[in-house]
Amino acid sequence: MRTILMDIVKVFFLFVAFTLLFYYGLRVMHAEYEHFHRYAPPEGPAVKVYSEEHSFFERIHLFFRLGE
Repeated sequence: MRTILMDIVKVFFLFVAFTLLFYYGLRVMHAEYEHFHRYAPPEGPAVKVYSEEHSFFERIHLFFRLGE
């Protein structure tokens, strides 16, 4: 009975330790990417994409035709 209880305590402490490691790992990743500007203009040899202007009916037709 004592060995079973010790195994349960070991598993419990391992579970708590890995849960805390996972939690603090997520916090570190969040802190790293919190100040990352997602909408910054691209750098390097980026090319701007121009979209053609369509009328409302052409857009609806394209939407239903392609299902997007």
